[in-house]
Amino acid sequence: MKIIGILGDIGSGKSFVAKKLGYPVFNADLEINKIYKKNLKCFKKLNKSFPRYIKSFPISKRELSNLILVSSKNLKKIGHIVHPYVQKNLKNFLLKNKNKKIVTLDIPLLLENKIEKKNFILIFIKTKKADVFKRLKKRKGFNKRLYDLIKKNQFKLSYKQKKSNISIRNNFNKKSLLKEIRRIKTILK
Repeated sequence: MKIIGILGDIGSGKSFVAKKLGYPVFNADLEINKIYKKNLKCFKKLNKSFPRYIKSFPISKRELSNLILVSSKNLKKIGHIVHPYVQKNLKNFLLKNKNKKIVTLDIPLLLENKIEKKNFILIFIKTKKADVFKRLKKRKGFNKRLYDLIKKNQFKLSYKQKKSNISIRNNFNKKSLLKEIRRIKTILK
């Protein structure tokens, strides 16, 4: 099985590209949202570690955001609690799709969490920072300070691009991005 990892900036279109490739997708952001909404064990661990901030189940993004804004160190602490659940879901996804020719991993911290293996095919999505930021500001509840704290915990984009096997450009024109995706699918065959 070929495993594709999608890399790029926050808001660069990683999930769109992953979905449009047409292979089974493991979307870590969606998995984390499910964990926050449905996993009582995870809630209890977060509540035990952060009783002043994580008070109600399902866990709200507002509570998590406030916790991270208090101290950026809390982002790593949250990760240490939540990532084992994500890893378990990833393992189940790979087992479920073991007979598929290709699967796609849409995991924002793929490199940072040392999930990628040598045989992964890494695709980097190049974007202009100004275009990405313009899109992010339109998102409901966007917080620049929170964005900056999250970015500090990620590898530089230049490093991610250097680690990648394939780079594509996303200028946020759907037609040209779909053309890039078709090019990638040809390479992967």
